[in-house]
Amino acid sequence: MIPVEQTVLALLAAGKSKRFGDIGSKLDEMFLSRPLGLHVAVTLEDVPFKERVAITNGCEIDFAAHRFTIIPDHDPDRDMASAVRLGVERARDAGAAAVIIALADMPRVTATHIYRLLDAADGPSAVVASSNGRYPSPPVLFGAARFDEVLAIRDDQDARDMIRAGVHVVTNEQELIDVDTPEELEQLRALVHAPEARR
Repeated sequence: MIPVEQTVLALLAAGKSKRFGDIGSKLDEMFLSRPLGLHVAVTLEDVPFKERVAITNGCEIDFAAHRFTIIPDHDPDRDMASAVRLGVERARDAGAAAVIIALADMPRVTATHIYRLLDAADGPSAVVASSNGRYPSPPVLFGAARFDEVLAIRDDQDARDMIRAGVHVVTNEQELIDVDTPEELEQLRALVHAPEARR
């Protein structure tokens, strides 16, 4: 187990939302009466992380109001892992025992699941991913001994291989819903009978 008080939460909110269409940021779209990208921040607000940082670019959400340090990713297109590296760099500089990488477009992640990731971490070399029982996904925990390895990643396949080789904590598939398209957001709204769902 790695203590939450020694762990940095890095919330990735810097994507361009290309699959969502020309809307600015999908994270500003409303879901259950608050911006889609704010749900994880609010859900984890009382978890006593060593530090919480939001890697942002383009969305209008005030993560600072929820005790996040804002780290702008001015060039999120340079490669898919750029925001991850910014979060891991912050965790390394803070002397954290681990970093948890979470995505702002996964609005149903729970604090209970985050604690389960921490419980499954067996030391500084830990890599612990979430899973729906078929494949791993974020949120993902990296122990401090893996920070340099993560920072060296430039290829998506290297990241996937690293995560596949780690420990996987299975949770309800609906908790790991990742909203990438307008259709997926509408399906999620319908699933939970959100007031924004189309009639």
